[in-house]
Amino acid sequence: MKSNTDRLEQELLIYKQILDVSTDGFIVVDKKACIIEINQAYCTYLDVKREEVIGLYVRDVIKNSILNEIVESGKTDTNTIHAFLDEQISGKERIVAVTRSPVMAGNEIIAAVSQVKFSSETMDLARRIQALGAELQYYKKELKRIGSTKHSFENMIGADQKFLEVKNIAKKVAAKDLSVLILGETGTGKEVFANAIHYASNRRDGPFIRVNCAAIPSELLESELFGYEEGSFTGAKRGGKKGKFELASGGTIFLDEIGDMALNMQAKILRVLQENELEKVGGNETIPINIRVISATNQDLERKMQNNTFRSDLYYRLNVIKLDIPPLRKRKEDISDFINFFLEELNDRYETNVVLEAGALQALNRYSWPGNIREMRNIIERAYTLVEGNVIKTNSLPTNVFQQVQDSSLPHKGNLDDIIEEVERDTLLRIIEKNQYNCNNTAKELGIHRSTLYKKLNKLKIEIKRK
Repeated sequence: MKSNTDRLEQELLIYKQILDVSTDGFIVVDKKACIIEINQAYCTYLDVKREEVIGLYVRDVIKNSILNEIVESGKTDTNTIHAFLDEQISGKERIVAVTRSPVMAGNEIIAAVSQVKFSSETMDLARRIQALGAELQYYKKELKRIGSTKHSFENMIGADQKFLEVKNIAKKVAAKDLSVLILGETGTGKEVFANAIHYASNRRDGPFIRVNCAAIPSELLESELFGYEEGSFTGAKRGGKKGKFELASGGTIFLDEIGDMALNMQAKILRVLQENELEKVGGNETIPINIRVISATNQDLERKMQNNTFRSDLYYRLNVIKLDIPPLRKRKEDISDFINFFLEELNDRYETNVVLEAGALQALNRYSWPGNIREMRNIIERAYTLVEGNVIKTNSLPTNVFQQVQDSSLPHKGNLDDIIEEVERDTLLRIIEKNQYNCNNTAKELGIHRSTLYKKLNKLKIEIKRK
């Protein structure tokens, strides 16, 4: 009957035989990172003899080995396959795929093992991984470049004076790492400004993470913003999850609809902004973050503070620089530019030549746009989709647009002189716009002398736009 020693020696021979017939390279080091086993495939690859390297420190044999670090840390190499240029003692430059892990006896690290794949198929795969990695980095840079161009201040539409003032402030503050609070009605372009500030800042190469605070249920917002550890609650992902703040580190986080955030979450957000660190839900580790905060709301935060529904300390933390974007109804001279932009965008996309008839353009210019730019895009896309032929007519517009314009064309109540003056003013405006502010053509259409037209324009305080 064989002794335990005999059986152990037999098993060791079997394991050694398995290692030697493998086409993969195997190397084992002790807890001092000295080589205690190496198979024939690895010896052939390194162009060494086994007896020459046994007992040597691993980095004296393999220059870029990190088995010494594996022995110290006890961590398995997180990437199962590596693609890298491997300079061995032979001086040859090769590509290999490597897996490394510690050998444990209970809680003690007693060794570390490395498996190296250098079959032609694996090396081809490793080369492809390396090439794809380089290609991925190229496309990442291209996406950032395109994003920077797309979201630039230069691409913003608008010549309205108030809008230009807000835009100039935003351009100045972009280079400063300050918190920005953007105010404005729904659809005015608050996210457009947030993007432009990010891409004009020193953080442009970092992430831009948007969080819609109103769209996430309050009970989920904390884990969404701060992340969570594995097992912290029912349904938590294995391995946990990074939160939006951690993902935004090195870049910008955009807290949209901040006015909808519950008071208890406001307190937690304030602490993160003050300390520049966070703890995941269910975790104890403090994670440092480096972020810029841009927030936005369509609500009156000062009134919410008076009603004790928004924290004043958080408000002042967010409101270092305030941008108040004017609604579209107060940017009359920009309306036509937006209409043309959205229509041209659709024509370019679908290779068409759809246009607006004068009456439809006039109706859109006189509409009040309660939903602002977002509503305009929706209306133009709808009219474009349903158009018969290539001309969008007034009756192609939504009923609410047409009805509001009809109602607004009726004179307001007042004395007879006021009503006559209002009708005369609206008529002059409509005809002079139709004639592109050409006074000769306008006077001719009205059947009056040009000097009479000028007198009426001055009386009604109608400004002539030079085109």
